[in-house]
Amino acid sequence: MITPTKGIAPDRCLLALGAQILMQLDEPRTVSQAWAKLRSWRADHAHTSPVSFGWFVLALDVLYALGAVELVQDVLVARSTHAAPLER
Repeated sequence: MITPTKGIAPDRCLLALGAQILMQLDEPRTVSQAWAKLRSWRADHAHTSPVSFGWFVLALDVLYALGAVELVQDVLVARSTHAAPLER
């Protein structure tokens, strides 16, 4: 479910879908705007595997659990992914 399996296509697994969602969050968006943008992006890039709104929300849950997105005043914001400097 989170990663591709025998029954879940690679473009539909939650990690891949999460990556597609992050690409749509180039600026803060509401959940509805992110959903509409993702559906449009998937259609433009010939991703034919169906993705329901529930599956979209599960992908958002995974992104939140990984610390990749946060909800600020009802708007989704992609968090910075800069690596912390190594300390020796």
